[in-house]
Amino acid sequence: MAKLGPIKSIMTIGHGAAAAIVRDGALVSPPMDYEGEIAGELASVYRKLRDPFVQSGYPLLPLGLNLGAQLFALESQSPDALENAHILLWPQYWAWVLSGVMASECSSLGCHTDLWNPIAGSPSGLATVRGWDKKLPPVRFAGASIGKLSEHWALLTGLSPNIDVYCGAHDSNAALVAASRFDQVRHGDATILSTGTWFVAMRKLGDDAAFEIGDLQSERDCLINVDVNGRMVPSARFMGGREIEQLLDGEMNNLDCPTNQAALISNVPLVVNGATMIMPSFAANVGPFPNTKGHWLNAPSCLSQRQTAIALYAALVSDVMLDLINSQRTILIEGRFANCEVYVRALASLRPQAQIYVSPTAMDASFGALCLVQGDLMPPQELLSVSPLEIDLSSYRSQWHQSAKALEAQP
Repeated sequence: MAKLGPIKSIMTIGHGAAAAIVRDGALVSPPMDYEGEIAGELASVYRKLRDPFVQSGYPLLPLGLNLGAQLFALESQSPDALENAHILLWPQYWAWVLSGVMASECSSLGCHTDLWNPIAGSPSGLATVRGWDKKLPPVRFAGASIGKLSEHWALLTGLSPNIDVYCGAHDSNAALVAASRFDQVRHGDATILSTGTWFVAMRKLGDDAAFEIGDLQSERDCLINVDVNGRMVPSARFMGGREIEQLLDGEMNNLDCPTNQAALISNVPLVVNGATMIMPSFAANVGPFPNTKGHWLNAPSCLSQRQTAIALYAALVSDVMLDLINSQRTILIEGRFANCEVYVRALASLRPQAQIYVSPTAMDASFGALCLVQGDLMPPQELLSVSPLEIDLSSYRSQWHQSAKALEAQP
């Protein structure tokens, strides 16, 4: 990339619930796999130590999806693992690697880590009691230049040593920054629905919105994210991209392929009228239906019809997520599956009171990172309004909800 043109700045973005442990200028413990098991006894002890949901906005998540659980397990296995060490959240670890300057950042700290109190804007009670707060570098703004590219990396890459390295941000929150540059999202209450491995609905509260953390259902994977300015963002999510891959079972995932859209749309009446549907869910212990086992109803043999049913399933679960955070009129869908017409148009049909938008170009986390570097940057194009499907989905939706409730009632 150093040969493609002049590079003036580097902004790192990355997923949440991940941190590297650094001591004496060296990496001593890389991030744990947040899908790795935490031993049952350790998980039970940790459950009693963490702050309550009404204070933190972070639900108790399975595996290592709470960063605090990873750190607790690390200390339990190696009591001196954090001795004289620093805890660097994933984007800030790479900013340190490139610049040699350590920092923390609120959107990374506020992504279901259990280390941050989003109400107070300071380390959580758990982090303070465990002494982890002392191991966090000073908090800097995501869009702050924290240093220059180190001489080592300048020599290694051929890049200029005058490059500014920025603090960095959580990836979904970078996408929120990008979305907020559009007039339809910037003013008032709006929801950004980010689609990838995780489908994350993030509600940007209007100035007059009444909101309490206790209004969220933590048991249905609702949580608080923290934006780059430290504001609380009510959120809900499910592992949509992972579930889609499982449902396709190795078959080509072309739900977002432009040449496939007309065929998928044409299948909608066949799928709906044939009562073909998918019950949640295929990623255990997460999402709005964490305790139900996913399965097909009236599965078609035709791959194209199965793909249409999968897109409708993703829309139905997304609709539930949006209800859980009391999403208001404006919804912007971004990410890979914003290119799937069945998915976005089904959401427009399911939520007729809302205005659904997609972006004509990739206004995603990378554009959000660019916005943080260039504060006055505006999107090059306007949002596109999404039209509902031509078929009524109300009966299909009611049947799906009834079946889902029956599943939830099973022991």
